[in-house]
Amino acid sequence: MELKGQIERITYFSEESGYTVARVKVAGRPDLVTVVGSLLSPAPGEVLEMRGEWSRHPQYGDQFKVAECRSVVPATVQGIRKYLGSGLIKGIGPVMADRIVKRFGAETLEIIEDQSERLLEVEGLGGKRLEMIRRAWADQKEIRQVMIFLQDHGVSSGFATKIFKAYGAGAIDLVQENPFRLARDIYGIGFVTADRIAMALGFEKDSTLRAEAGLLHVLHERADEGHIYFPRESLLDAAAKMLEVDRDILVKALASTEADEAVVVENLDRPDDQAVYLPGFHRSETGVAARIKTLLRASRSTRPIDAERAVGWVQERLAIRLAARQVEAVKRAVTDKVLVITGGPGTGKTTIIRAVLAIFTRLPAAVLLAAPTGRAAKRMSEATGREARTIHRLLEFNPREGGFKKNESQPLDCDLLVVDEASMIDTVLMHHLLKAVPTGATLILVGDVDQLPSVGPGNVLRDVIDSKAAPVVRLTDIFRQARESSIIVNAHRINQGLMPLPRPAEDKLEDFYFIDQPDPEAALETIVELVSRRIPNRFGYDPLDDVQVLTPMHRGLVGAVNLNTELQRALNPGTAGVVRAGQRLGPGDKVMQIRNNYDKEVFNGDLGRIRDMDPENQELTVVIDGRPVRYDFGELDELLLAYAVSVHKSQGSEYPVVVMPLMTQHYMLLQRNLLYTGVTRGRELVVLVGSRKALATAVRNDTPHHRFTRLAERMRSFG
Repeated sequence: MELKGQIERITYFSEESGYTVARVKVAGRPDLVTVVGSLLSPAPGEVLEMRGEWSRHPQYGDQFKVAECRSVVPATVQGIRKYLGSGLIKGIGPVMADRIVKRFGAETLEIIEDQSERLLEVEGLGGKRLEMIRRAWADQKEIRQVMIFLQDHGVSSGFATKIFKAYGAGAIDLVQENPFRLARDIYGIGFVTADRIAMALGFEKDSTLRAEAGLLHVLHERADEGHIYFPRESLLDAAAKMLEVDRDILVKALASTEADEAVVVENLDRPDDQAVYLPGFHRSETGVAARIKTLLRASRSTRPIDAERAVGWVQERLAIRLAARQVEAVKRAVTDKVLVITGGPGTGKTTIIRAVLAIFTRLPAAVLLAAPTGRAAKRMSEATGREARTIHRLLEFNPREGGFKKNESQPLDCDLLVVDEASMIDTVLMHHLLKAVPTGATLILVGDVDQLPSVGPGNVLRDVIDSKAAPVVRLTDIFRQARESSIIVNAHRINQGLMPLPRPAEDKLEDFYFIDQPDPEAALETIVELVSRRIPNRFGYDPLDDVQVLTPMHRGLVGAVNLNTELQRALNPGTAGVVRAGQRLGPGDKVMQIRNNYDKEVFNGDLGRIRDMDPENQELTVVIDGRPVRYDFGELDELLLAYAVSVHKSQGSEYPVVVMPLMTQHYMLLQRNLLYTGVTRGRELVVLVGSRKALATAVRNDTPHHRFTRLAERMRSFG
């Protein structure tokens, strides 16, 4: 059956799959028609000619299921106005669309196509906007051709847009030549999608290109899980299972990728296996080991310090009394070139940093402070009274050249570098940082090794400690003031394998609660009520700025995806905004940056609030750490709603209030270090919601996910 109509509004659109639910105006029908199916980059105002069939949904009623569709230009003046005002053409919003259509009427689209200079006749439309409209109109024509080709081969419209932006008009030729390059070049497109395109284009299942791409895909997947390398035999097994090809084909493919320097292969201690690295990770891991070795063996750039006298002087100067382990840490800091200080909350790490800074400043010496995230750097600044910067800003990323300005040839100007939250620094970033540390400088890494490891590949802090190549001071005593906090006390109990113990109320508000609610639906309702009403009403916290929901997983009723939908509905309801990947992003929404964007100077894990949107120029503004950052609508796959985020994404951050679900459905992720990390993100109030069984499982499970790295082994060989 055929149906023709104009899109009135988009109810749902997934960039990943192209699946759309739209409300369409059809001539002769008094009510809007619900259309569902895979559509080409749908926009309100667009006219569609569709083939499909009618069905009846038990909840939503009659729907037209689209099997095929094509876009045609609208014929009526009102249709043209809606089409242009939808944001389809960058530079034309609803107001400008109205002016253009008033001037040219039914000839509007022909004018834009053949006589675009006449648009200058429209009030408020100048030369700059005319060029923007011309480019956007031309892009729309080209992108439609690319989209049609790609959709015919199983690519969603959202990804087709990205492919067009990356490759331009030559996209079709490039994809036909080697579709597997999409997995490498286009953010968000994985091997599975590229493989599907390749099959549609006629590539053989056992082709060499496919085998090589499959091996690299498995390595990238394992890197996403935190591994720096993967054992050769396990790699071949995983690739054979995924690709469903003979293992001999993969053995040859691995040899060719090694010959092309697309991978690095090293012998392991086990004679029957080898380590297979992506080149960047191998370069980073060997670089970290070599750089620490150099720092340990080099002379200090500052004059020698009498450790005993320095400890006595700094205690008097700061009016403090250092505990035995703190004294050891301060002495090590003024005598050793590389030092690791690790310990949980309330164990005095900040006091040590303040003492060391006072001593080095007295010398005098050039001192720099850094942390992996903006929030961690801000906390470090507040605690020490000195400027602390993120590692990325410290190293001064140069977007033109695509690298950091600070490196071995242009090192940092410092005699002492103190890096906080070191547990969340991955191997690649640590390599860049160490390259920029002057040979004569002292390096102090401060962090909690019992937290989750870095989101990126590697386990640097743990490996440095395990190597025993550099001095380590582990702090275990909780200081008196910290013992007043149930959050800190219970974090340490969890870390010791003991169940947390909420204190009796005693007519005052406490800072740690466990709400026993094993039913996921009831837990979801409880969390939404806690965030939106109970915590703000009882404690006075702002539900958006102060309260952060952390969850072990993404899927499920109390996973990040569904929690964000429900919390957005409760805290920022409305229909204004743009729909991307099934989520609505609108003014006031809390969002998180999910990849490093050096051009914008925003990084994975940064939180912000959407301030405003500009549909005409297809941009929105997010305020991150007090700074406005503009995003083109095509960049919105870098943002996720952040009313709820995963515990992994919360690393390096601290929030006044943390609410965290713990359900038996999270079984695979219920680990002690995950629970410990989540609890230690809360500064003033932590509320756990879930089942006691899930809580007990997490406390007992002290078997962290193993990461394949060789950093500790490389450092042990210093000799």
